[in-house]
Amino acid sequence: MVAAVAALVWANSPWQHGYESLWQTRVSFGVAGHHLALDLRHWVNDGLMAVFFLVVGLEIKREVSAGHLAGRRAATLPVAAALGGMLVPALVYLAIAGRTAAHGWGVPMATDIALAVGVLALVGDRVPTSLRAFLLGLAVVDDIGAIVVIAVFYSTGVTFGWLAAGATAVLATLLVRRTGVQNMLVFLVIGGFLWFSLHEAGVHPTLSGVIMGLLAPMTPRRDRQGVPGVSTVVWLEHLIHPWTSFLIVPMFALANAGIEVSTHSLRVAWSSPIAWGVLLGLLAGKPVGVLLATWAAARSGVADRPPGANARHLLGAGNAAGIGFTVALFIAELAFRTDKTVNIEAVADAKLAILVASLISGVIAFVVLRRSGQVAASAANTADQIAVSPTDSE
Repeated sequence: MVAAVAALVWANSPWQHGYESLWQTRVSFGVAGHHLALDLRHWVNDGLMAVFFLVVGLEIKREVSAGHLAGRRAATLPVAAALGGMLVPALVYLAIAGRTAAHGWGVPMATDIALAVGVLALVGDRVPTSLRAFLLGLAVVDDIGAIVVIAVFYSTGVTFGWLAAGATAVLATLLVRRTGVQNMLVFLVIGGFLWFSLHEAGVHPTLSGVIMGLLAPMTPRRDRQGVPGVSTVVWLEHLIHPWTSFLIVPMFALANAGIEVSTHSLRVAWSSPIAWGVLLGLLAGKPVGVLLATWAAARSGVADRPPGANARHLLGAGNAAGIGFTVALFIAELAFRTDKTVNIEAVADAKLAILVASLISGVIAFVVLRRSGQVAASAANTADQIAVSPTDSE
């Protein structure tokens, strides 16, 4: 968030020309006769964000293998909540934005895992630990949905020859993993080739990070003495997560959150169906979708409500899921661009709505969850008083 604020200040300062000039600087890279020239913003969005999505892939692998999504019964509620939290915001967006801006329906579907769970951390022990597990599972499934949306709807002009090359990289990863190779340099080279293949194929290259994360083994990683330790998935998460949290995501925010905020831009956004569709999709669609899906799953008996969580807790979790930020900004960059052009005004409207909606959703989630904790504590105290009153009367 600090990087996003810095980007906004920079983009609206007397040095705003320098902001755009920096991120539009083209950087060329060539390997084995293949040449790739992208501006700095695209190197961040397409290159560094592949590492961010690698961590997402690792989180998905861990949660599905041994986490909150490991069992069918345990996974049902967060999966249902995530589906509701993706479907309703998309419908809200489409209802407001209409057919002309329909391509942006994927923007309000996203949830920023780190910021959403961070709100619960601020509330502390006022919420049950089961709610954090529920929100984490919801956000992971939400990420899976975002990845599918990016792969299916926001990848253009697929070249099947390069796609086959990418499939070869996946097979090579499986083969190397099966032989027990632990040298990360080997996987880095294969992952780099997969990234380049997907980029040339017309599929968004950040998906290479997700794929490599999902292919990482859950088997224990052995040290130099051959003693098994934590799994490769957990080891990689701990190794890479600080870099994504403190370098890559802030750099992404700095590159993408710098939009013009002026009387004119606010007036344009105020009358923009894209801005209102994204804003209300995140602010209203997310919590409503999460609540309705959770209620339906619990009511039908296919899933259990998180132990100790009441309706206020679930509403707060739904509000926290409305913090789209990183992934929403990422999808906004893809939704309103074609092979040759970018609808700059549409992207700016969507980004402004994302920033406002994420901020408001975070504040609402904090207030709702904090009050739900106070209500729960008050109810517990009342119950204790009732329980001891017969003894006192004697």
